[in-house]
Amino acid sequence: MNVHFIAIGGSAMHSLALALAGRSGTTVTGSDDAIFEPSRSRLAAAGLLPEAEGWFPERIHSGLDAVVLGMHARSDNPELLKAQDLDLPVYSYPEYVQKACERQTRVVVGGSHGKTTTTSMLLHVLKYWDRLPDYLVGAQVPGLKESVRLQGTDEWAVFEGDEYLASPLDPRPKFHLYKAHVGLITGMAWDHVNVFPTQDSYADAFRGFLESMEPGGTLLYFEEDAELAALVAADASPIRKIPYRTPEHRHDGTQWYWITPMGELPMSVMGRHNLANAEGARWLAQEMGIQEADFYEAIASFQGAQRRLEPLADSARRAVYLDFAHAPSKVAATTAAFSESFGSRPVWGLLELHTFSSLNPEFLPGYAGSLNGLDRAMVLFDPAAVAHKKLPPLSPDAVRAAFGPGVEVFTSSDALRETLERDAPEQLNLLIMSSGNLGGWDVRSWAPQFV
Repeated sequence: MNVHFIAIGGSAMHSLALALAGRSGTTVTGSDDAIFEPSRSRLAAAGLLPEAEGWFPERIHSGLDAVVLGMHARSDNPELLKAQDLDLPVYSYPEYVQKACERQTRVVVGGSHGKTTTTSMLLHVLKYWDRLPDYLVGAQVPGLKESVRLQGTDEWAVFEGDEYLASPLDPRPKFHLYKAHVGLITGMAWDHVNVFPTQDSYADAFRGFLESMEPGGTLLYFEEDAELAALVAADASPIRKIPYRTPEHRHDGTQWYWITPMGELPMSVMGRHNLANAEGARWLAQEMGIQEADFYEAIASFQGAQRRLEPLADSARRAVYLDFAHAPSKVAATTAAFSESFGSRPVWGLLELHTFSSLNPEFLPGYAGSLNGLDRAMVLFDPAAVAHKKLPPLSPDAVRAAFGPGVEVFTSSDALRETLERDAPEQLNLLIMSSGNLGGWDVRSWAPQFV
């Protein structure tokens, strides 16, 4: 099997390439016009880093069995045009993953928030009991060497399912293409306004997910999300539908406990939203044959996925946590969990506005109140990023007005860092939320010095 990746350097694309390269009988090649870390180092270590950056139609030939097209590529990409001229099979990333796992029972975790954590929790439990399936997850999970595994030998395949578009040639949401036998939706909150300009168009993506499921399949959904519950109730797909809720729990000021039939279970992750994620993972594990008591035993040791309330540094006086939260619902849930999880220390938080949606003036009011509960709240955005995305100019005053009173706004990560270092009290818990790179600020190196 010879597979060529157009835009091999992408986060998901390079992980899939590495997974296929480890599969017996598969040869992988690829191209890209820009490859950054950590993709560059990982591809180089596997002998898959292209000799030169750019697009080279001569790399496309009739001996290829498949071409995988990444979102970074354009529809006029010269390698793609050559593949089309040769009538080669061209797949989007999710389309190829489904093809590779078409004989397996496919579990797909979708939702506007919590899907990475829920998927990671499920994989942690399965690995704990030596039942690790093929999988795809959007973050590094402690204990797992890679974010994609495609051996083709297990009965099951577990995918984190994303509602974004599949490829430049395929406008279908990615999670439609997996054709789930077992699906889970964690919640639904409008996002990706460049693709879904209205809330209803966004909801259509989730309606389509239910319709894409294999007949006779099972859908699990978070019924406390009223909009999601209404969407599921109106659906006529021939599938079984099972609601779940945030489980019974308590919080003593520092520790979260899951109240289970086996007694109180101390959790290593924080927040009501993570308890809801864990309950969803429990239902999925049950569908895959994991007994309830075995699930509780395994989940107790789950430490969280990378960039999901990830501790960067901790000392007797200060702690710094990093989270991927960027959309309003994610920011609100993460902020609430962080604010509720510590004792007397002051709690500060900062959010980088980075995505097309978050920098859009029409979408910005959705962040109102999302940083409530912090003792000091800060927001960072780069006016150059706004211009690059060809959005209307955004002013600090407009950002302040959207978030609410007391929120400080910065347009430079240097100025933000200087403020933190100057004003931080001796005792402090700091939450950093971003799906970007914070203007080049290396917070992983900075955090140990700060605490």
